[in-house]
Amino acid sequence: MAILNKIRQRSLILILVIALALFAFVIQGVIDNPNAFSDTQGVVATVNGKDIERNDFQQKVKNYQDRAGGRISSTQAMNAIYNQELRKIIMEDEYKTLGLSVEKDEMRDLLKNSFQSYPEFQDENGNFDVNRLNAFIANLKDLDGEAAPLGNFLVNYDSWANNEQTIASNAIQQSYYNLIKAGVGTTIAEAKNEYYSDAKNVDIRFVQIPYTTIADSIIEVTKSDVKAYMKDHEDKFKADANREVVYVEFKEEASVADEDAIKAELLDLKSDRAEYNDSSGNTDTIPGFDSVKDIEEFINSNSDIKYDDSFLRMAQLPAAAKDSLTKLKVGEYYGPYKDGEYYKLSKMIAVEQMPDTVNVRHILIPYAGGQRADASVTKTPEEAKTTADSILAKIKSGTKFMDLLDLSSDKVSNENDGELEFAYNAGMAPEFKAFSFENKVGDVDVVGTSFGYHVIEILEQKSTNDAYKIGTLARKIEPSEQTLQDVFNKMSKFEIAAKDGDFQELAKERELTVKPITFKELDENIPGLGSQRQVVRWAFEGGTDVGDYKNFPISGFGFIVAKLVEKNEEGLMSVEDASITALPEIRKEKKAKMIREKITATTIEDIAKNQGQSPRTAAALTLKNTTLAGAGTEPKVIGAAFGLAQGKVSEPIDGEKGVYVIEVTKVTDATELDNYTSIVNRLNNTLRNSVQSKVYKALEDAADIEDNRAKTVY
Repeated sequence: MAILNKIRQRSLILILVIALALFAFVIQGVIDNPNAFSDTQGVVATVNGKDIERNDFQQKVKNYQDRAGGRISSTQAMNAIYNQELRKIIMEDEYKTLGLSVEKDEMRDLLKNSFQSYPEFQDENGNFDVNRLNAFIANLKDLDGEAAPLGNFLVNYDSWANNEQTIASNAIQQSYYNLIKAGVGTTIAEAKNEYYSDAKNVDIRFVQIPYTTIADSIIEVTKSDVKAYMKDHEDKFKADANREVVYVEFKEEASVADEDAIKAELLDLKSDRAEYNDSSGNTDTIPGFDSVKDIEEFINSNSDIKYDDSFLRMAQLPAAAKDSLTKLKVGEYYGPYKDGEYYKLSKMIAVEQMPDTVNVRHILIPYAGGQRADASVTKTPEEAKTTADSILAKIKSGTKFMDLLDLSSDKVSNENDGELEFAYNAGMAPEFKAFSFENKVGDVDVVGTSFGYHVIEILEQKSTNDAYKIGTLARKIEPSEQTLQDVFNKMSKFEIAAKDGDFQELAKERELTVKPITFKELDENIPGLGSQRQVVRWAFEGGTDVGDYKNFPISGFGFIVAKLVEKNEEGLMSVEDASITALPEIRKEKKAKMIREKITATTIEDIAKNQGQSPRTAAALTLKNTTLAGAGTEPKVIGAAFGLAQGKVSEPIDGEKGVYVIEVTKVTDATELDNYTSIVNRLNNTLRNSVQSKVYKALEDAADIEDNRAKTVY
């Protein structure tokens, strides 16, 4: 009893220690992240005053990922659901403001349009019967969550209600956009402008003084110049908050010693080995690849790739060993050899002459649950096999194959007397293919596949060539425990040294490549490493400062050590970042000014002569085509040409590639059309087709959105 009391006393002390530790952990979390328990933690976003709740959001994300079957990342799923919920709230606000809804009678019409082809809702004459629809819905209610068949599907009342809601939502959306499209149109004046922009043309003579005639080195650009340019072009230099990170990689890769060990293990499997048997007390001889009788069991027990019992043509053999494998005699080996992520040791099991193409005919008896089996199939696998066996028995007793084709569910081949012709590399069921190629013309038998049971008769085999049955022991090339430990130690030593050392210099000393990357708060990918939200979250955490570093395990790769080198908050770019875009434009402006100041002549010939250039011509310019022959895209120059009268010379024009002076030599006016209706209709179609995307973008821009994704679910 005294011992029990001591245990109880110590348990109370232990519980108190754990509680204090948990309290300290929570308090530290609040200190590090003051928003940890804020109201926004349960709200993914607030849109026009409406909250997207976290729990409901995450359930929708999970459902979306389940439907995608693992083909998308969690971040991609979250973004998709976020955009879906955002659109739903924004559009529902619009519908409510306009009073748009679907009334009961309209809903019945919508359901009729959606389901009138279903036999369940048709009368004896094949016409839609609303009473049958009402009865079906009432029955779903009575089933209290149980499903009822509808066509090839099973539906319950909840799924039906959700479907009705989707149909109604789509109808309201269509009405909304139809209202907007009805108010959008093209005027006759706009149609005329469209016509003249293509029909009217001008010829010009021009001289171009390229910006390249002035060296970049003599153009001084200061920080003040960049700041002034940014101020004049703020839209170009707006930036989301981002973090600049550098990192080094520590890959968990097999060493040379690891690869040598894998090859040695494969070679050891060739020979028999002695193994002590604890049960019998005797030393047993375990057969190796040289002497084993059951090749399939041996390979499946000792290889990372299962045994393939089929015969392979040369084109199907591994490219890395194709020539060597085809030269092997039965019983000979090749390897170990490297093939992708594996080392392999291959043994020739058999070589036979086999056809490259076969022609067969078959009768398919499917079973419920089989691949591509429709809802009308009710046979169990056992019943399907019994039916196929009975058909085979009839054929062998003299009934013609052709007389039994009506029993086959393969309607495609039935249209060709049940015949199929295919090559050895066709995408057929493996069992079907094996029987067709590995047996003789005239053979007939029952073969089971994922589609059901087939009665197959081989009619013809063509183009006979060598085929090889090869037994291959494969081992995936993976790092050993020692190598993994060495990589971890190398990463840890680097991380420790980075505390007091220079990140770049330490990497250089260890022959590691420093890789830079810039993240926005909702980004996830690192090139070559895939989705790494953990790194992005760390870089944006309130407690992470410039100069901080951390290691991150990367699944299937190893580790990285990352260092935060810069924090950039939302707003204008830094002068340094903006300079990449701004410098060329500022230089261009300064060069244009210098060139203009040097132009004193008034004719094309004199200007060209003074500037060391040659006069050029361009014919049939239109407003729709902004390309100037021999100069490139120059919209300002072409626009100026249409503002000049014939024979007039322009002032210097700052173009994309240089400064231009132009003279209009000919103006060809367009012939007035009697009717512009066709142009109006074309422009109307183009305009109305773009309404949907443009309207929603405008609504989204105008919406009051508080996006908390990075703080709640990412």
